[in-house]
Formats: sequence, C-alpha cells, structure tokens
Amino acid sequence: MTDAEPAAATEPEFDKDMTSADVGLVHATSLEVGPLLSWCDRKRRYDTHGLSFIGGFFGDLRVAFCRCGMGPESAARATGLLIDAHRPKFIISTGFSGSLSPELRLNDIVHADSVLEEGVEPQALKPSMAADLSARVHVGRLLTVPRMIRTVAEKTSLGLATGALAVDMESAAVERIARERKTPFVAFRVISDDLSKDLPPEVLSIVGATGSVRLGAALAAIFKRPASVLDLWTLREQANAAADRLSKFLGAILKQVPVD
Repeated sequence: MTDAEPAAATEPEFDKDMTSADVGLVHATSLEVGPLLSWCDRKRRYDTHGLSFIGGFFGDLRVAFCRCGMGPESAARATGLLIDAHRPKFIISTGFSGSLSPELRLNDIVHADSVLEEGVEPQALKPSMAADLSARVHVGRLLTVPRMIRTVAEKTSLGLATGALAVDMESAAVERIARERKTPFVAFRVISDDLSKDLPPEVLSIVGATGSVRLGAALAAIFKRPASVLDLWTLREQANAAADRLSKFLGAILKQVPVD
C-alpha cells in the first residue's frame, strides 16, 4: 500500500485479529519504512486525527505502523493513539537520523541506549528487543530536537555537547509516551546524512511537516540555484539506500519477536 492509495476508512476497520499488535512502529515518513511495509501482507490502512495507520502481518507477527510526520509533538500524539488503538507489546521509534559522530557513516544503524531532549535529563533505556550488534550497528545515545539539523558544524557541536551518536526529531517524544503508558520501547535509527558535508540549504524549505516534498518550493529552489537539482537528487538516493538498509535490519529484528 502506498501513500497515493486512498484511505480505507476514516476510523479503524481492522479484522478482529488485527485490532491488537505485537509490535507498533512510529516513523515520520513513508519513505523510511517503505521496503518493510512492502514485505507485510494482509495490510489495512486508516487515517484518523490527521495521521496514517497501517496494520498487517510480517509473517505471523502482527504489526501496526503509524506515520506521524516530523517533530516531537506529532510523534507524541501518534504514539498515544497507536498504543490506545492497538495495544502493542513493544513500541519502536524508527526512521532516518543524522550522524553526530565521525565514526558513523551513511546507512549505519543506531540502537539507542538512552534518549535525550534538549533541556531534559536523558532517559536510560533497557532495550526489550535484541539487536544484531554486527558491523555498522552502534549502541549509544540518541538526541531528539524539534528542527532539522543541516550543517556539519552544528551536528558536530551537538555531538560534543550531548555525547549523542545521532540526532532525530521524534524518538525521545515516542519514548516519553511509551514510558507513561508502561509500554516497552526501543529505538533503531539509520544514518541518512553523515558528517561528510552539509545538507543542501533548500532542504529546509522544500520538505514539509510530513516529510513530503513541496513541489512549488522545489521548483523555486531549482530556479534560484540550478545546481540544487544534483544535490537534491543525491539526497533522495541516499534516503532510498538508508530506507532499504533500515528495513532489512528491522526485518531481522522482527523475526526475533515471539508470536503468541
């Protein structure tokens, strides 16, 4: 099922065996988990409260996805709705992240052992799902901020100041709601931009709150700086590669979850 398909209903209409979930996944955009969603079957989608939910099966495992859009407020609201509707045994915050450490490269995975919001004490995690700690999987702190961090200089500064390996815009908010609802939480993030270069300046204006590209803004950016075409194309290719890497990793993780 893709974003272009119409919503099945305005309220949940899942079969009885799909109203609950073994695992709930909160992600900002469809692109981040697109390959993983394509591997699920018996999918049903509904849109409610401005959010998109998809339930289905990964093998025999019942999964529920919520595309929350970008930012901590949307992520917190989505997590509460997902827990209320589907009562998952685990919540996973997943999606793209920016590297804050020179040791992390594109497509590396971050398995959070703590999450941190700016101005808030870090929350240590006791992961309830085992990760394959093979090459290019890093365990460490994940920083959540309410804005996109574009430059290498700012990311480097944040890494030094917080000790975080990577930065995103949702995970700490997802963890906060999961903790309040007494639902086990884990965060797995893939590095979609590293410290090798700044993100194109146009990314701040053309990416909407849902992670979709604003066509008008994109065309204006290209008109203003024609070289941005190549930069934005490269960024899109990086995102596709990161999504593929993340989905394969998550698929391996989900295969470890016992089914009742």
